[in-house]
Amino acid sequence: EVQLQASGGGLVQTGGSLRLACAASGLTADEYAIGWVRQAPGKEREGVSCISSKDGRTYYADSVSGRFTISSNNAKNTVYLQMNSLEPEDTAVYYCLAERTRCGPGYSDYVSEDDYWGQGTLVTVSS
Repeated sequence: EVQLQASGGGLVQTGGSLRLACAASGLTADEYAIGWVRQAPGKEREGVSCISSKDGRTYYADSVSGRFTISSNNAKNTVYLQMNSLEPEDTAVYYCLAERTRCGPGYSDYVSEDDYWGQGTLVTVSS
């Protein structure tokens, strides 16, 4: 059974930092793009960042590039998203997603039944 356990959301002021974690278990395919997708009220879903389970290739949406850093601890099967210089526009529910694809632009655009979601974690950035 595949499980993605997300944690680390919370309330922070503008300019602050948070770190999200996604602990994965049960993934069996050769390669996944594992990362974070966010959903804010009234906005389209956005693939924020991913990292390849195969070669560590990373991707960042333009909206977070330079502020967010994704990393993985293979020994713990955990992916982290360090979020710095947070802005009110970053307020959203963040979902961990393991997608059977190469990590890159288009991450989370075509999620299928072969992909896995974790539960959401709320990030609120106050102005």
